[in-house]
Amino acid sequence: MSLIPEDVCDLANKTVLLVWGSGINPEDLKNVSDQLSGLKCREVVVENAERLIMSAHQSSTFDVILSNILEPYSMSHSFELLAEIIRILKPNGMLHATGKSPSKTCSNLKLTGYNNIVEILSATDGNLKFTAQKPAFEVGSSSQLSFSKPAVWSLSDSLVDDQVELVNEEDLLDEDDLIKPDAESLKVCGTTGKRKACKDCSCGLAEELDAEKGIQFTKNEKTATSSCGSCYLGDAFRCASCPYLGMPAFKPGEKIQLSMNQLNPDA
Repeated sequence: MSLIPEDVCDLANKTVLLVWGSGINPEDLKNVSDQLSGLKCREVVVENAERLIMSAHQSSTFDVILSNILEPYSMSHSFELLAEIIRILKPNGMLHATGKSPSKTCSNLKLTGYNNIVEILSATDGNLKFTAQKPAFEVGSSSQLSFSKPAVWSLSDSLVDDQVELVNEEDLLDEDDLIKPDAESLKVCGTTGKRKACKDCSCGLAEELDAEKGIQFTKNEKTATSSCGSCYLGDAFRCASCPYLGMPAFKPGEKIQLSMNQLNPDA
């Protein structure tokens, strides 16, 4: 019976590494090694997983690596082990393996740089059979990117400072720009953000704008008009230039009359 996974492709003239874990029957290990030799492999190397890193194989040595393909599948494909395997695989080299912890194994495969990952989870024993490929380039390799030469504006090397015509900064501003604005004209409404009074204005902007238009109020309650309609409510609702400022609240249309006690507060 063949102990080599069925998805392993032609191994003729390829360098193969067989990685095994603890609890493997030595006879099974010998049988699978003999089977690999019978497939006309260029070279077959057998390594224990715990000593693989210490073996210090050269980078890009193996075409195919078979890992933990023998029962009882005791190996755990940690990040460190998968990183070492991808280092010694040749570009486009294949890894065929069996393991446990599907989610963790898949995460480690992606983090260490494998692509073309194929996973098959066994419904009987819960073991994960997977294949993964090393990219078509060496880990850590670099390649210079080709970019078109950008158009860079520059002054001619023969151009000297005396030949450079500078803009006169005095020409950048006209006479109107030099006039300092009146502070009162800069006042804007806190609600609208513009020099336009909002509804129920109480900051005095409405009266200021009306004054600019020639509208004036008098202290005579018979001729005085309200711009906000809230003068009768009292000083808390009156504008800074309200003609009723300082007078008590009253009903709309009511004539204001002050009592003697209000005229003589100390009495």
